[in-house]
Amino acid sequence: MAFGWVMIFALISMLGWGFTDFFVQRSARKVGDVETLAFIVVIGTIAFFPFIIGELPLLLIPENFALLVVLGIVAFAAAIINFEALREGKLSVIDVIFEIELPVTVLLAFVFFGEVFSMIQFFLVICVLIGIVLIATKSFKHWRTRLEKGVLLAFIAAILMGCTNFLIATSARQVSPLVAVWFSWVLVAVLCLVIIARKKTLNLFVRNFWRYKWLMLIMAFADLTAWILYSLALVENELWIVTAITESYPAVALILGVKLNKEKAKKHQYLGALIALVACILLGLSI
Repeated sequence: MAFGWVMIFALISMLGWGFTDFFVQRSARKVGDVETLAFIVVIGTIAFFPFIIGELPLLLIPENFALLVVLGIVAFAAAIINFEALREGKLSVIDVIFEIELPVTVLLAFVFFGEVFSMIQFFLVICVLIGIVLIATKSFKHWRTRLEKGVLLAFIAAILMGCTNFLIATSARQVSPLVAVWFSWVLVAVLCLVIIARKKTLNLFVRNFWRYKWLMLIMAFADLTAWILYSLALVENELWIVTAITESYPAVALILGVKLNKEKAKKHQYLGALIALVACILLGLSI
């Protein structure tokens, strides 16, 4: 795949995830974390099924099936914690904390794929981490007690998201980029629906879909588009490079959070956001 297309796919993924996080925060506060995730994956699973019918035999290979099951479980855990962090915290803060998925992805790519990076690129990753610390801290006077709401959950989610990136890359190369995304969504959908059924809220789940159908459809479309283009970009390109380009997505969420949600942040938090976002953009340009 030509690098130009990789850039286009990565940039569209960045926009998709930025809008997804904005809509996820609204949805999670209205209907709940598991329900929001269920809406996304159920819609995506149904909408995308016609495009992967011809590749379903790939699931009959035991190694492929086992890998995709692990991917689905990790993706489920990452998404649930991700949504809870967004529900509790400020979009403009939480989305920048998610940037820690980049160094996690870089580390996994280095260890398992043998990917390498220069000292300048390593320095930029450190800058991302510094920016994350700044944006995560509400006050330096009481470091332990004044962290923004949702920050600890965001850190955990970011680590799992980095693992998900690695598993998506592995599955895209070993199985198929389209099947990797679709099957993980199927497994997550099943887990979500089981949880909702055990809570005996299936009727409420259906009613909420019709009540917020446009929010759910737009949210699912943005997320589905982002993941598919991301997985396609990973097939012939280094994991950490593609991920570095997509990590600019908090810029979209930051604008939406501040402008539409009227969120506020302190000066050092704005500085942290700037450092993290600029470092991620420079990482993408350094390849």
